[in-house]
Amino acid sequence: MSAGSRDEAESLRYSFLGPAGTFTEAALLQVPGVEQAVRVPAGSVLTALNMVEAGEVDAAMVPIENSVEGGVTATLDAISVAHRLHIVREALVPISFVLASAAPLATEQIRTISTHTHGWAQVRRWAESTIPAAEFVPASSTAAAARGLLEEEPSADAAVCSPLVAAQLGLHVVASGIEDVAGAVTRFVLVARPGEIPSITGADKTTIMIPLPQDRAGALMELLEHFATRGVNLCRIESRPTGNGLGEYYFSIDLEGHIAEARVADALAGIHRIAPGIRFLGSYPRADEKPQQTTAEVSDEAFTAAAAWISSLRHA
Repeated sequence: MSAGSRDEAESLRYSFLGPAGTFTEAALLQVPGVEQAVRVPAGSVLTALNMVEAGEVDAAMVPIENSVEGGVTATLDAISVAHRLHIVREALVPISFVLASAAPLATEQIRTISTHTHGWAQVRRWAESTIPAAEFVPASSTAAAARGLLEEEPSADAAVCSPLVAAQLGLHVVASGIEDVAGAVTRFVLVARPGEIPSITGADKTTIMIPLPQDRAGALMELLEHFATRGVNLCRIESRPTGNGLGEYYFSIDLEGHIAEARVADALAGIHRIAPGIRFLGSYPRADEKPQQTTAEVSDEAFTAAAAWISSLRHA
């Protein structure tokens, strides 16, 4: 999904975890040319991904990992198990919240605050110290809470939402930067139907899913050794139940490197021999552009030289 002409951009369609104004839309807006494309909000991660698989949109932006709360299980499960899609891009969005109202209000005038439960969890300490008497009113999303302020009968006096949706709706910002954990970041991924893999950049990630072949001592270690011996660093590893019974798990893994690199391809080939259910979920550029560090013995040149040596022995 590379940037093309304006006409090409306008013909593309993207779904995202909506409604409009969410942090997910902020992540989608980082994609080149997306301002001219059609953006379709979806009510859930599954809905957004279903639209991609059905061909209704070209790609979907969904959250996959938060620096405070870890992996987004709905996305991990949907991408790893329920769908046959590939990650083609990632985006990082700093998570900052504002307290907004339809008309200017002082904090002491606020009696009710609406937001999503996850949003409330991230500002609770601030709310308890700043507006201890305010009542929390749950909403389906932070963006929906913000929109609720503009209804004929508002559900609350104020809403906790993203700066983006507050600006889009022209709301009054009562307080900004109210999150309890400063510097929190959510990672989002752009997911499309399998096709051309993004080119190697030298600062890449690869995402895979590995079903645990056997529930026995050392099974995970056997898998991890394939990465360690080839100098492949893991950025994230999480276990998730397969849903087929107790004790049955798969591992969702992000690793540094690209499938076009010999060390990565060789590690995945080795794992395939013991876990043939492994799934490749995409190689794509890192959002932080951090280059992977490799040593000479696991470089592509080293693998090429080793293969040439074996070939020379066979044909001596």
